[in-house]
Amino acid sequence: MKPVPMVGRTGELAELTDAWSRLRPSAPPAGQPRRRLPGSRTAVITGDGGSGKSLLVSTALDAFQVEPGQVLYGRARVHSPAPYDWLAGVLSERNTHDLPVPPDALAWLAQHPDAPRYRYAPEALLRLAVRTVRALVGTGPAVLVVEDLHALDPASLNLVAELAAAPGLPALTLVTSRPPDAAVSPALTALTLTRLAGVPGAIRQHLGPLRAEDVEELLAAVYPQIGAVPVAASRAVWARTAGNPYWLTELLAARRDATPEALAYGPLPEHLRLMDAAAPADPDTELTAREREVLSCLAAGMSNKQVARSLGISIRTVTVHVSNLLRKTRSASRTEAALWAVRHQLTG
Repeated sequence: MKPVPMVGRTGELAELTDAWSRLRPSAPPAGQPRRRLPGSRTAVITGDGGSGKSLLVSTALDAFQVEPGQVLYGRARVHSPAPYDWLAGVLSERNTHDLPVPPDALAWLAQHPDAPRYRYAPEALLRLAVRTVRALVGTGPAVLVVEDLHALDPASLNLVAELAAAPGLPALTLVTSRPPDAAVSPALTALTLTRLAGVPGAIRQHLGPLRAEDVEELLAAVYPQIGAVPVAASRAVWARTAGNPYWLTELLAARRDATPEALAYGPLPEHLRLMDAAAPADPDTELTAREREVLSCLAAGMSNKQVARSLGISIRTVTVHVSNLLRKTRSASRTEAALWAVRHQLTG
């Protein structure tokens, strides 16, 4: 199977690469002084599980025209969260002998099993953690990758927020997280996301489901030999996977020799049956004839203005119908309502 391209995420990818290019200035012409490096930059990427947050970060790292001098990568450990899990992950495979941090504090930050405990006050330890990262970054520029912010311990959350606002730190911080309601500490995660998004120049991205058009474009890239992929098949694949990039990738990997129609309607391997189980069963939902027409327009990707023009009604009336449809289909967005329509074969 060919690698799945970044369909539907190209705008976000361009924004990240632009942030890096601004942090990492190009070499000046001969005889001219080098430009001063700007301070840190932060990009916060949120989305549900499988929305492609990690893939976006790894693709961005590969797309940077100038390779970072350092990439400091950390995430929550498999065990129960312990203080400074993110930094412990960063330090796990690094030589720390030359860092300007007391050895006992460094052992504590790295979660060494024989490290002394409770020697430093929390504020002092936070300052030492920031100093450790500054020493690792050096003159930079570097990239700090913080995966799964929602699963990190409180000390790591505080450290990440401090680093994002640290003056003169030549680093691009890339943070991925599920929404706060899926976090280990929802209130603290929400507060940390707010702090990160409030840093001057911060980039805020939320990855929702892929659009039907994105899935159609992706399938065309995967199956170039068949020409145009049937619209009905691509819409059915979109509905079956709920536009989730992870499910889509898994479906393509599991059925690598299948046709688009087989992806849409064929039986699934055991490990993918949860995907179909996740699709809601037909609820006892009564829609008016006009609501069905509006819903079909939403599934076709129309805006309210386009729906109004197509059906010969006012935009205000369309807005009322869309609100009723979201309530009746229990959808949180127009995209979810469109997915509901495709799943229940209400498009035409």
